[in-house]
Amino acid sequence: MKTVILIPARYASTRYPGKPLVTVRQPDGSHKSLIQMSWEAACSVPGVDAVYVATDDARIEDAAKRFGAEVIMTSRDCENGTARCADAVTNGGLDADLIVNLQGDAPLTPPWFVEALIDEMKRDPDAVMATPIIRCDRETYGNFVEDRKNGMVGGTTAVRDNAGNALYFSKEVIPWLDPKKVADMDPIPVFHHVGVYAYRRQTLLDYAAWGECELEQLEGLEQLRFLANGASVRCVEVDGRGRVFWELNNPHDTARIEQALEAIAQ
Repeated sequence: MKTVILIPARYASTRYPGKPLVTVRQPDGSHKSLIQMSWEAACSVPGVDAVYVATDDARIEDAAKRFGAEVIMTSRDCENGTARCADAVTNGGLDADLIVNLQGDAPLTPPWFVEALIDEMKRDPDAVMATPIIRCDRETYGNFVEDRKNGMVGGTTAVRDNAGNALYFSKEVIPWLDPKKVADMDPIPVFHHVGVYAYRRQTLLDYAAWGECELEQLEGLEQLRFLANGASVRCVEVDGRGRVFWELNNPHDTARIEQALEAIAQ
């Protein structure tokens, strides 16, 4: 099964313009851009045939080529990362069987998260796409709740059915937990959705043809388009192995990522 990783990246982010080129301090004191860190994370995944940055912006293209990445230019009209991946498959003439979308704001994504998706897609030929979820520890759950109290959008949570397929994704913390009972809950019954996807080629192309749905527009979550159109989204539970996973959604997340990098290096 030919597998490629695409890293969709746009400069004109609504919440955080220029986010792919934001630099993050490394444990050795150096700085790397978010897009370079994401590319290095993608390149660390074994068994992948190729890794590409998919962008519509010349600044991101230039930066990516300087650190050695291959780039596929896409339309400026792509409304989200999944649509950009679909556009890259078409524009780049990619003949891959499996396309992995590793978004450019999640440089802490461990390689075994992506491996788990690839393994699941190989194991079950009926799975049309897959995405990882990780059970929240108390720190992550606390960050989610704190962001919501402060009126900020942080990570995404997911709920799934007994077969492991998604029921819903939300930027709210779901399921709702009674604050009086949370302290006694072990483990925390909330799953953090990790923004990585593996798609069959045709499923990805179907996504682009469907067009935006209402839930996707309301929540700002691209994966809801699959659910709205009856496509199952397999949620694969992964083990963080002690790592704190956090995406760069807001400027203050930079400090969280730098702290996580320090912890990994120790």
